[in-house]
Amino acid sequence: MTRRYLPSSLPRLAEDWAADEPRVHDPVVAADDGEESEYAALMTAADASAELLAGLPDGQRRRVVVIAETATEDAPVRWRDVVAVHVDTEDDADADDDLAWWATQEIGDLISRL
Repeated sequence: MTRRYLPSSLPRLAEDWAADEPRVHDPVVAADDGEESEYAALMTAADASAELLAGLPDGQRRRVVVIAETATEDAPVRWRDVVAVHVDTEDDADADDDLAWWATQEIGDLISRL
């Protein structure tokens, strides 16, 4: 299995949820299964997510990283492949701030807050 970290934003997450398929744009893959490598991949994807936030309204400027496990790096991603979503706890969070973990069954709740 390959764990892929997909940079996103709250509006993009809502669009992907409605389209029934996560969008794969510049995924980040950890160098190995080690905790440090996975954290580095998460934060690299969070940095890429920050680039998607320009021009978004208040309440939507939060970094979002969708984490999926697929058979290979280039396999399509389906919602069933998603294992978690990480999101900033507030708008315009500092790049060094950790992201909050959301279970897959909570994605609908997260989106309904938009």
